[in-house]
Amino acid sequence: MVFKRMLGAFGVGAPSVDTVLSTPRVRPGGALAGEVRLKGGEFDAGIEHVTLALVARAEAEAGDDEHTGLAVLHEIRVSGPFTLAKGEDRTIPFEAEMPWETPLSEVQGQPLTGMALGVRTELAIAKAVDKGDLDPIAVEPLPSQQRVMEAFLQLGFAFKSADLEMGQIYGVRQELPCYQEIEFYGPPGQISEAELTFVADPVGMDIVIEADRRSGHYGSDAIGRFRVSHDEALRMDWAAELGNWLGGLSQHQGFGHGEGHYQDHHGHHGHHDHHHGGGGGMGGAIAAGAVGVAAGVAGGMIAAELIEEAFEGDEEEGED
Repeated sequence: MVFKRMLGAFGVGAPSVDTVLSTPRVRPGGALAGEVRLKGGEFDAGIEHVTLALVARAEAEAGDDEHTGLAVLHEIRVSGPFTLAKGEDRTIPFEAEMPWETPLSEVQGQPLTGMALGVRTELAIAKAVDKGDLDPIAVEPLPSQQRVMEAFLQLGFAFKSADLEMGQIYGVRQELPCYQEIEFYGPPGQISEAELTFVADPVGMDIVIEADRRSGHYGSDAIGRFRVSHDEALRMDWAAELGNWLGGLSQHQGFGHGEGHYQDHHGHHGHHDHHHGGGGGMGGAIAAGAVGVAAGVAGGMIAAELIEEAFEGDEEEGED
């Protein structure tokens, strides 16, 4: 998919840029490859750098205000300074590793409702930066993540939607300024909905699950956290593991007990900007609806360049 755009920030006769991705589908930690194609304009241009930015639609709360916009999750510098001559054609190939925490946007070939991810090409000339068009990408789950989601479906849950929340999860090592919540409708029984969050790294992943009981009373939410290696996740019987935990929620007031897998532990969480309680280890913590405030959200907005523009608002011009 090619996006052609005259770089409006630099006026008439400025260079144009096309970005072509050879890997429109990637996985967290996988390689994003392609090339940036530049066409010189009506004058020699001193290019300071060419940068690709991984951007996604995200939500953030600060006090009573809620914002939705584009967050810059990761930046890849594909070129340093050079001169693009008048009328010159130049191609810059690139291959870069995606962050392991990259949010998912597609599962089994089906887009996750609510997710929007793309790569934006940024060209800097004489201190001005033109933020070019977005090249959408699909991010598929790791095999270890796929196993967990398949278990939810086996237990009778159904996909609802997903979103990206600015903020940090308490007790989890997190590099990106945001985290993803994949929401499921609950099966018939005690659980009305569940939210699933993955925070992956090269070795393994933290899995945070928030289950909402149908009782609707204060304190009816429960949060579970698992830390497993990717290899362990492939060997585990997740349907049995999650089924035991969910079954425990219907028998206990807020805490699951699974033969030592779970420890009673109060954590903090608030809608959107969660601070999930947690300890280490497998199924390290179950928290019961204690409400708190994510102190780092405002800072995360600044660090991630949350901008007030809708993802759909970027027009795709000259799509081939």
